[in-house]
Amino acid sequence: MTSLRIAVLYNLKRHRSVGPDAPADALAEYDSEETVRTIQSALTARGHQVVGMEADEGLMDALRRERPDICFNIAEGLRGDARESHVPALLEVLGIPYTGSKVLAHAISLDKAVAKRVWRDVGLPTAPFQVFRHGDEPLSRDLSFPLFVKPVREGSGMGIDGRSFVQDEASLRQRVRWVTQTYHQPALVEQHLAGREFTVGLIGNAWGTQERRSAGLYNERGYHLFPILEIDARIGVGEGSYNTAAKSLWPGEEGAPLYTCPADMPAALEGDLKGLAVEAFESIGALDVGRVDFRLGPDGRPHILEINTLPGMKPGLSDLCLMADADGLPYEDLVNEILSLSVNRHAQEGRSIGA
Repeated sequence: MTSLRIAVLYNLKRHRSVGPDAPADALAEYDSEETVRTIQSALTARGHQVVGMEADEGLMDALRRERPDICFNIAEGLRGDARESHVPALLEVLGIPYTGSKVLAHAISLDKAVAKRVWRDVGLPTAPFQVFRHGDEPLSRDLSFPLFVKPVREGSGMGIDGRSFVQDEASLRQRVRWVTQTYHQPALVEQHLAGREFTVGLIGNAWGTQERRSAGLYNERGYHLFPILEIDARIGVGEGSYNTAAKSLWPGEEGAPLYTCPADMPAALEGDLKGLAVEAFESIGALDVGRVDFRLGPDGRPHILEINTLPGMKPGLSDLCLMADADGLPYEDLVNEILSLSVNRHAQEGRSIGA
């Protein structure tokens, strides 16, 4: 690939401040300097010119000044109900190419209820659910206890702990009120699924070129699916759920959940999970990279929990990186494959990058 001028766009924890009433996990979605440095190093190692940019209110001026060929986007956004879409929208306005999904897919991914509606409407399996905006809405007849309650627009296990599992009306109302008041957004209430939990990571695009497919990394559909990761959050600090506290601990560290990759499962279940991950990815219009989370229902069949179009990229800790490690794909290759996928699809759309 031709040497490119690349801007890595991010939001760092240390640059964000929160109010005194903010929950303890308020900064869980934001990145560390270490993650940014490793991405920059991976790109620099392939001969690219790389600059880092904080995706804050000054980003537009910085982009106009630097005018990169392409942006490697891991920015979570600052605020609002579609914060992960703000940077892609800005890049679209400026006409600057970028890695990963576009505006709408990020907005759908962040809003778990909207994503579940899309999957339900196209016939993909997801647990029954209801959105509570105030807390006094009548409980849907489609739902029965036990239920699971979480914020509708947060990631990284935010707003989840042992009290997220509710067994009766009183605990449901109490938890919904806590979520809406603490996170200032609606609460998503789902039918609780007590089965095994998995996550499926993938890179690729449906229109991947024959050259990329024939190189051996991508399948005939245009995707590379990593070995499936199973998370057992019954072990450790997660209180039975894969929450922020559990996600912040290194595999093997005291209090961490049990990670198994590749997960031990029948070939048929593995095929179902990987096939559903691609369907979930394509149905919301996701691009380049993603991670889809599942739980098994009482019948042993998988149900889609959520999708992450901005999966964490911290080496040795983030789920996607754990799966790439198990697959034998070095971190440098993972980062540069995401870049190459983006450059390739922009070329197919008629836009040559770095020419």
